[in-house]
Amino acid sequence: MRKSFTVSVALIGVALAATPALAQTDGPAAFDGLYVGGSFGGAAQPNDIGSSILFDRDRNGSFGDTVITAPTATPPGANAFSPGFCNGRATSSSPTTGCRNDKDGIEYAARIGFDKQFNHMVFGVVGEFGKAEINDSVSAFSTTPAFYTMTRSLRYNAAVRARVGYVAGDSTLFYATGGGAYGRVRNSFTTSNGSNAFTTNGSKNAYGYSAGGGVEQKLGEHFSIGLEYIYTDLKDNKARVGVNPGTAGATNPFLLAGAGGTDFRRSDERFRWHSARVTAAFRF
Repeated sequence: MRKSFTVSVALIGVALAATPALAQTDGPAAFDGLYVGGSFGGAAQPNDIGSSILFDRDRNGSFGDTVITAPTATPPGANAFSPGFCNGRATSSSPTTGCRNDKDGIEYAARIGFDKQFNHMVFGVVGEFGKAEINDSVSAFSTTPAFYTMTRSLRYNAAVRARVGYVAGDSTLFYATGGGAYGRVRNSFTTSNGSNAFTTNGSKNAYGYSAGGGVEQKLGEHFSIGLEYIYTDLKDNKARVGVNPGTAGATNPFLLAGAGGTDFRRSDERFRWHSARVTAAFRF
């Protein structure tokens, strides 16, 4: 997916580079007023190296406990998750087979904005609503053996950003942009453990910011196309998985603290991705 993402960015760049010859100069106010449009491109996530799952054995809201294989004694039981973790989706119950990389994918959005041009300077605001087709997983492996995978994905996302730019040659706008971002995050969970029962808390709202920059090329009086890079960072720290007895016995590692089960969450609290898109706009 990362290779195809790189190729798509290169193709967008080639297409944009070919447009100046088609552009028409619209004078000093080429980027002034209300516009509507959309964007389409690719989204790629940074590698969450070191991501893991944190445990709360006594369900007191404090995470970071060690799940053990036997009741606390002298010496205490062994770490039930000594096989470790991976920053991806488990492909089996053993970490030796590796994990599937997080999914990168396409993204698309509709947008509406307003700009005001003063000589060569442009100041404006843009709002967009769409979806990035990405997901982000982390997996834990127990000595049972079994895997436990937490995954976050987007139902939809939106942003409202300011932008400021400079118009070169009357018809080419170079700009920086930044502002608030929102995502409706779907949290899901899978496991190969068939003994315990599990509860999850589904979808959550996540808030953060997005920032980047781009270039927009006017083509005629009303139409423009562009190339844009955006980095988005959302705080997603509400996902929880509750491990309950199910058919497991009293010596089950998740039950040994006497709280009736164990809760766990992801160690990484940010849902982040890079976007490269081609944009199109009709200006009234």
